Amino acid sequence: MNTIVWKQVVRSLLFGVFLLGLCSGVFAQVSVGISVNFAPPPLPVYEQPICPGDGYIWTPGYWAWDGFEYYWVPGTWVLAPQVAYLWTPPWWGWSGGVYLFHAGYWGPHVGWYGGIVYGFGYFGHGFEGGRWDGGHFFYNREVTNVNVTVIHNVYNTKVENITVNHVSYNGGTGGIEARPTAQEEAYSREHHIGPVAAQTQHVEAARSNPEMRASSNHGIPPVAATARPGEFTNREGVVPAKEAGGHYEAPANRGTEAVHPHELGFYQRPAEPNTGNAKQNQKYQQQQQQLYNRQYQERHQLQQQQEQEHQNLERQNGNEQQKQQMEQQHKQQTQQMYQRHVQEQQQMQQHQAPQQSGQHHH
Repeated sequence: MNTIVWKQVVRSLLFGVFLLGLCSGVFAQVSVGISVNFAPPPLPVYEQPICPGDGYIWTPGYWAWDGFEYYWVPGTWVLAPQVAYLWTPPWWGWSGGVYLFHAGYWGPHVGWYGGIVYGFGYFGHGFEGGRWDGGHFFYNREVTNVNVTVIHNVYNTKVENITVNHVSYNGGTGGIEARPTAQEEAYSREHHIGPVAAQTQHVEAARSNPEMRASSNHGIPPVAATARPGEFTNREGVVPAKEAGGHYEAPANRGTEAVHPHELGFYQRPAEPNTGNAKQNQKYQQQQQQLYNRQYQERHQLQQQQEQEHQNLERQNGNEQQKQQMEQQHKQQTQQMYQRHVQEQQQMQQHQAPQQSGQHHH
């Protein structure tokens, strides 16, 4: 049996949650429940679409999680919810053995966003893309794409010593190693406003678009950025990715070999319901999502329970035989849960399949 590194047992697992739920969640620090046990893909390489009008703030694209896999939320221009407010982008950070999602927010200052170099003014700390002055937003033409015949509030300030990389997360293996300044931490505690309705709709449009999924686009999303939120089909405002920011391959599901729940990887996404009835499709999709959300929550709970048992045995100075017995017990628990989950998924597919096939005959 392989030697177990006891102190590195992953503490949490991802929850399968709608990204919409996270958008209306806790904005100051971490979106509760959004944790994944493998890193998001590198940030793709893309150009910024031209600013559509005065008062629009650039919100950079990022990888989000839908409970099954990562998907790309395109960068877009968004009208600030109020004068003098700026956008702090969301980011992923390694903590306690998992990657946690930290939601973006609006506020009077740009807070900490993990040191991620999103570009176009977001170079890891603060924002160099523009500033508020006298109730108007002034754009830095050096790092933003602005048409000066339409927008006259512009200035030119070169940004020096930019480290160009495409790493999309802080900490962990290969992650950004930057830490927040005391000022950034203070800004993160200020009063914030969450994403506006247009941003929430933009995220939902990305989540429901199969082409945005990392498994489909391999890190090169066909819509990397848009001129306005949710406009994924407007040819003038849509910018495709030029290339991937680096190689990406999601870890395989170890299935029947897994000893602990975190080793299961992510469950395969079920096929999109196709009954010929939009309402029925939506109902089936919701049922699928509810099942997978519950299953991921059960995985998380079992992972926590097993980790607690590891810690208790460690405190008791358990011998190698006791550790091996515990591992065997944990594998049995994990496998029983996994097999039950597979059966539940199959039962749901069988339940939905007759209705789906039957609809085609009407």
